[in-house]
Amino acid sequence: MNRILFNLLLLLLLPAAALCQKITYSDFDQEDNRDINFEIIGKMNGNFLVYKNIKWRHKISILGDDMKIKETVKLDFIPDKTFNVDFVIYPKFFYMIYQYQKRNILHCMAVRMDGEAKKISEPVEIDTTQIPMMADNKIYTTIHSEDKQKIMVFKINKKNDHFNIATLLLDSSLNPLNRSRRELDYNDRKDTYSNYTLDNDGNLVFTRDGKNGNRDNSNSLSLVIKEATQDTFAYHEIDLKNSYIDEVKLKVDNLNKRYILNSFYYKKNRGSIEGMFTHIWDRATAKPFIEQFTVFSDSLRDEAKTNGQLRFAMDDFFIRQVFVKKDGGFLLTAEDYSSQGRSGGNPWNRWDYLNNYYYSPYSSSYYYNPYFNNYNYYRPLSSYGYNQSVRYYYANIVIFSMDKNGALEWSRVIHKDQFDDDNENFLSFSTMNSGGEIHFLFNDDKNKNQIISNSSISPSGVLTRYATLKSQERGYQFMPSLSKQVGANQLIIPCVYRSYICFAKVDF
Repeated sequence: MNRILFNLLLLLLLPAAALCQKITYSDFDQEDNRDINFEIIGKMNGNFLVYKNIKWRHKISILGDDMKIKETVKLDFIPDKTFNVDFVIYPKFFYMIYQYQKRNILHCMAVRMDGEAKKISEPVEIDTTQIPMMADNKIYTTIHSEDKQKIMVFKINKKNDHFNIATLLLDSSLNPLNRSRRELDYNDRKDTYSNYTLDNDGNLVFTRDGKNGNRDNSNSLSLVIKEATQDTFAYHEIDLKNSYIDEVKLKVDNLNKRYILNSFYYKKNRGSIEGMFTHIWDRATAKPFIEQFTVFSDSLRDEAKTNGQLRFAMDDFFIRQVFVKKDGGFLLTAEDYSSQGRSGGNPWNRWDYLNNYYYSPYSSSYYYNPYFNNYNYYRPLSSYGYNQSVRYYYANIVIFSMDKNGALEWSRVIHKDQFDDDNENFLSFSTMNSGGEIHFLFNDDKNKNQIISNSSISPSGVLTRYATLKSQERGYQFMPSLSKQVGANQLIIPCVYRSYICFAKVDF
């Protein structure tokens, strides 16, 4: 009897998630090999929708709750030479926004579809652009507000030190609200425009940082705001206090109507990372709410480093995500990332990577798409343009909790050690927000990629390590960094099985 009571007590003490994690695998199509491009659209009417593209063939697979393929809908209405497909998902329908080229004309189209991947209306043309025959044709970018009541399609022309941006703001029914075209100051060797974001009021927000040379750290930063109904762009210079920064990340806090900017900062050009710079812009007062420089302590550096001296410990970390709290504070995650050529050549360094030395989406002399080939994007050939074998390293995760004034409350480190050759699709991590905690999921088995580590962080900074998610069936390789949360405690994770792409539903 005592043994029975002990076992019952042990079950009650185990984390609930460890008892109910369930993995269900989808079927796979013979066409769905590693050369496929895909996007998990989401969950509608109890089904899961996945968009797939193989060469010029486009289709949407509809998976039931048992992950069996109920139907595969071929998107025959999409013309040849279609690319840059984006989705905006609502509870009962979704928009597919795509562009295609016919001769030297690019057409940006939108079509409304239901949960069965059937057209609700015929495709409508949003915009057209004439381009030179040899120019990059991936020019349109689609973004939407957090509440999805505003959608923006924009294009940027960068030519001869001129930076022209044309924007089209739409409502949730694709009715045009504002169209504008402006030329901005630009020096292609010194200026970087990035972080294009749309807030819930339809305001376009982005950043511009400047540097002395194309291999230097940035020593100037501006927040650029285009009000929804205005054609002008307002520049707000940010005081860096003689410090240097790189890779600025912008997050909109719609609840508190603020814009949060974060970047690692340096005391000298191309030096080692000193800490994190935070700037919070308040929309109500139209001025900075807080500017904060947070110095990383030696204790954090010691826990975060994988090897080497303390002062170099954070030099390979990159900001990945920002989660906004209701009170205006936020959580920020950063990951240790680097790569190494396996056949000689230039060694890894942060500046070449950030300035797209090996692969640059800004290399076109005409138009470019600022979100082309971004982080967490499936790459069948994942080598960023290297002409050699490359080993990718993804190591520890650091989580920072900042209060509404930009001050550090606490930091935690999740330890991991991942690497792979010529392929990074199985590396890095994903997050799942369950409300009371944020889960961090990543492959724990470096050889088979069949075991997913599951750690979580609470609002107070309590780090919990749950039981690993382990496949009961052999041969499946998980790609957690490409997963998508489709429910409060439900995640879809892409997998590779016998060289075919399939998907795993994980219920927590």
